Amino acid sequence: MTATRIKICGITREEDARAAADAGADAIGMVFYEPSPRNLSCQRAVQVADAVAPFVTLVGLFVDADAAVVRQTLRDVPLDVLQFQGSESPEYCAQFERPWVKALHVRPGARLEADAERYRAARALLLDSWQEGVPGGTGRTFDWSLAPARLPRPLVLAGGLDADNVGAAILGLRPAAVDVSSGVERSPGLKDARAIGQFVAAVRAADETMRQRQDDE
Repeated sequence: MTATRIKICGITREEDARAAADAGADAIGMVFYEPSPRNLSCQRAVQVADAVAPFVTLVGLFVDADAAVVRQTLRDVPLDVLQFQGSESPEYCAQFERPWVKALHVRPGARLEADAERYRAARALLLDSWQEGVPGGTGRTFDWSLAPARLPRPLVLAGGLDADNVGAAILGLRPAAVDVSSGVERSPGLKDARAIGQFVAAVRAADETMRQRQDDE
């Protein structure tokens, strides 16, 4: 089976980018959304990107940004993947000639299957917790039973994950990737290298459990 991919989001410092890569993260996320405490200027994002080890994917997170802002960010910062966390349309997401991920917020009554079909051109679909006025980084889990059994694109699981619950999330939903931010922080935007290491270890332990289950079947 394929190992669960790991993204550490909300990176704001070079040392945190290095800690994520050293721990074995596959991707780091940088937030370009001014209301967020994890927001980065393009200048700071370039400095963080320069600290990232080779072959670690750089993801830029945007929330209903003007398209010109996204294009300028792409000119300034060497982003590999775009993550759209707001109400962006599929046509908006597809215009930047980069792979993209679309976040869908989970709550009772949400039409997740229909929304997933709308965004089937995405590289992956990210399921995140819903909170009024907060597009992400809530630190809250959602009711995992509300996740669709099947999605047209790979599932990235987010929302309140940490080293204590990510194993159960992987065993229950079998996502292609997990995305963590506040669950590995000392405070918003300041990561904890030890917590990152514990999170990665918990993911790998869950992967091993799944491998053993498959071997026993």
